[in-house]
Amino acid sequence: KKSEQELKDEEMELFTKYYMEWKGGRKSGNMSYTNIPRFYYRLPAEDEVLLQKLREESRAVFLQRKSRELLDNEELQNLWFLLDKHQTSPMIGEEAMINYENFLKVGEKAGPKCKQFFTAKIFAKLLHNDPYGRISIMQFFNYVMRKVWLHQTRIGLSLYDVAGQGYLRESDLENYILELIPTLPQLDGLEKSFYSFYVCTAVRKFFFFLDPLRTGKIKIQDILACSFLDDLLELRDEELSKESQETNWFSAPSALRVYGQYLNLDKDHNGMLSKEELSRYGTGTLTNIFLDRVFQECLTYDGEMDYKTYLDFVLALENRKEPAALQYIFKLLDIENKGYLNVFSLNYFFRAIQEQMKIHGQEPVSFQDVKDEIFDMVKPKDPYKISLQDLINSSQGDTVTSILIDLNGFWTYENREVLVASDNDNAADVDDT
Repeated sequence: KKSEQELKDEEMELFTKYYMEWKGGRKSGNMSYTNIPRFYYRLPAEDEVLLQKLREESRAVFLQRKSRELLDNEELQNLWFLLDKHQTSPMIGEEAMINYENFLKVGEKAGPKCKQFFTAKIFAKLLHNDPYGRISIMQFFNYVMRKVWLHQTRIGLSLYDVAGQGYLRESDLENYILELIPTLPQLDGLEKSFYSFYVCTAVRKFFFFLDPLRTGKIKIQDILACSFLDDLLELRDEELSKESQETNWFSAPSALRVYGQYLNLDKDHNGMLSKEELSRYGTGTLTNIFLDRVFQECLTYDGEMDYKTYLDFVLALENRKEPAALQYIFKLLDIENKGYLNVFSLNYFFRAIQEQMKIHGQEPVSFQDVKDEIFDMVKPKDPYKISLQDLINSSQGDTVTSILIDLNGFWTYENREVLVASDNDNAADVDDT
């Protein structure tokens, strides 16, 4: 008779035998899991100096290699010469065209760096309504130039990506813009003492719109995909029009305007804004209830707002049509933190508008009428609740928020028909003259 220990050992032996047979049979049946590539690489710890140095050097070599793969000015000129030489007649106006056969010939002669641009897919993308099945040489060349510029910019931004994870932190983007300033002729007039305020102003726009969850970092891919970098690099143009400068957030006049407004509001000159000081922002018609919510929800220091928080506030109010701005204002309007606006929250904010109207000697408007108009404009999925997505989808978010937080915005909405008629009359007077 076997002892209890012997039985256990025999049981374990049999289990191991059958388990290994089952595992082996499974392995021979499906080998796909052994071919899964490694997808996670641990970042070196702070004390692993050698590994950190190796990572930095390898990234630098990688970026240099990628940079060498790009077309330089001489190669771009050669590409233009080849395209011009192989253009396919007849011309449409003054625009030179090329067919697919000649397109492939140019691709063979242009060199290995250009090979990626001479594909059927790219030709088809640029093919429009030409009766001879050709594409515009200028459009194709501009496409190549744009691609080269995007890759150059990505490499340039990646040099500031200290973590090497494909995103920039606030300090990384600040360093990038600070070193970019001397290359932008439109910023030549800025005093060096203003550089830190300019950099803060520029960086806030990127983070306000590209980092809605406030993680403190934005993807390089997102920076390249948005138009902000184009606006910033537009300042390389020495002959940029005054109108373009005024509408460009990154221009010197725009940055000085925003900072100048901040200084004008700061009556006690302590470098911070109190609620009373901020109440004079714009036309000075923002309601006290809304301003209370700003100071409840936004980052303050001893109840006062710094320049960075003020920039977020300005970006939200100046871009009320944008989803990121609506998200900022919606959070302030959502007093119960429920994720939607109901009749109670709308009434809470509109009461302050009614009080301001009384102070200015205007006859208050019925909340019921305004409430019905707001729900008619937004057309929310739930007839009793307005979500942020409802506001964005309606394309009326800027109007709705203006009605609730700003007496001037509400007055403009109420008198829209009179204002439109007045504009039409003025236009007619101009035509007559």
